[in-house]
Amino acid sequence: MSAALVSGANVFANGIRQHYLRYGGKGGPVILIPGITSPAITWGFVAERLAERHDVYVLDVRGRGLSSTDPDLDYGLDAMAADVIGFAQALGLRAPALLGHSMGARIAMRAATSGGDFSRLVLVDPPVSGPGRRPYPSKLPWYVDSIRLALAGIDAEGMKAFCPTWTESQLQLRAEWLHTCFEPAIVTAFEDFHKDDIFPDFAKLKQSSMLMVAGRGGVISPEDEAEIRGLNPAIEMTRVTNAGHMIPWDDFDGFFNALGDFLSR
Repeated sequence: MSAALVSGANVFANGIRQHYLRYGGKGGPVILIPGITSPAITWGFVAERLAERHDVYVLDVRGRGLSSTDPDLDYGLDAMAADVIGFAQALGLRAPALLGHSMGARIAMRAATSGGDFSRLVLVDPPVSGPGRRPYPSKLPWYVDSIRLALAGIDAEGMKAFCPTWTESQLQLRAEWLHTCFEPAIVTAFEDFHKDDIFPDFAKLKQSSMLMVAGRGGVISPEDEAEIRGLNPAIEMTRVTNAGHMIPWDDFDGFFNALGDFLSR
């Protein structure tokens, strides 16, 4: 167990059980919101570094990890954003920062524009697909096929076919935890990448915000960056040139170099 891991716990917030891992315990609070098929534990290696300066709470988004999963739950973006607002309120976190990756960045934006009290946002390569826009570059079968294999039992070697550049420990964690990603939740989130236009949220952000772009991700194009800059010139934009969409996995040091001292300013 990591020395930085303070505890794993559950809290009832926004009508569901939300499981989280807390790292560090000192400094300003940061809520880390993972992407579409990333349970909290898979972000532990990032949280450990953040915990050197921050009190980090890594969420299991509903339908993933150890948080509530039920066929009748709402897995839409607004419900997940309300979870984050409720989570911060339930734990009494005062104006925490939000750091979201991919789907988690979309959740962070929607939470911030829906009345949540957050000090600043780090938006790591959020999908900007939507009505009338180009599709998200990853395809749904990549997620669904790997989840079904994980449900039947898969090892790190089998997971390598889906994540060939990952380390052995990263593959092992994904093989161990991917089965907790509820397929209907993942399908809904993926479909919402194309149905729910996130661009208006950029214009509404009032908090200090950073947009981190993966240079090799194919998720955010230069044209997208220009449109976002036009909507909200105050957003700080950084780029991790040699990373794909899973930025910390591809270039760990590049991720933290791009982040810099943004969360501590």
